[in-house]
Amino acid sequence: MAESEPVIDEEDGGQAPDDAALHAYAEAPNSLTFKKLRKRIVRNAQEAIRQYAMDGQRPDGAPQKWLVCLSGGKDSYALLAALLDLKWQGALKAELLACNLDQGQPGFPKHVLPDYLDGLGVDYRIIAEDTYSIVTDKVPENRTYCSLCSRLRRGILYRVAREEACDAIVLGHHRDDALETFMMNLFHGGRLAAMPPKLVNDEGDLFVLRPLIFCAEKDLAKFAELLKFPIIPCTLCGSQEGLQRVAMKALLDGWEEKRPGQRETMFRALRNVRLSHLADDRAFDFEGLGKSSEQ
Repeated sequence: MAESEPVIDEEDGGQAPDDAALHAYAEAPNSLTFKKLRKRIVRNAQEAIRQYAMDGQRPDGAPQKWLVCLSGGKDSYALLAALLDLKWQGALKAELLACNLDQGQPGFPKHVLPDYLDGLGVDYRIIAEDTYSIVTDKVPENRTYCSLCSRLRRGILYRVAREEACDAIVLGHHRDDALETFMMNLFHGGRLAAMPPKLVNDEGDLFVLRPLIFCAEKDLAKFAELLKFPIIPCTLCGSQEGLQRVAMKALLDGWEEKRPGQRETMFRALRNVRLSHLADDRAFDFEGLGKSSEQ
């Protein structure tokens, strides 16, 4: 990645239009290791955006507006940094609005994300909704919170996206999240499904985008460590034991240890589906299948 200065717009008060990228990487180590890591993450994000046509236009030709969802975890911080990098390069047209949902968890450090985002100089919105009390009240102690918590959180983010006239909500899910979801669906859901890089919500008015879908979790973890993101631990589902996702992660870790590169091979399979070699007659026309001599 070229480490060039962004172009200054003289009509914008002499300020660089994407100074946020400079602030996001201000404390970055000046090492070859970090530069390669940064280039790999940003390149993977750019490739996902290109391949899945994420960076679209509105009917009037204006760029889309994205609600970039920040949880305070390593993945969402990396997501914002990568998107700001692409904006700096002129490789991303979409306007960005950062967003955090304060779910009312006890001890949640409310100042951390606003302080960080103020330091970057990016537009953002913080929403306070006490979903924590709802989840802990409705879900029995021996059950996991993730499903209900996710539904509540997603509904709020959809509402905020509409209020802010956004075209998409953008999430920090990565390659390993997609694989773990695939394994959970395979072993527990009885279906072949993972996390799509791009989808439209049920109402048909918002995209859900995952630009980090090609990125490895280990890369994002190292990226977050080197950039010293102010990580906020999850004290809700992140504190529970016995989660199916944790079990799938451990299983994948075991395979990866025995066969390095196993995760990447499995992810390539998600991008190389042969419907004729599965057994779903809703997805492939087996009835209409004929031999070449019959056609």
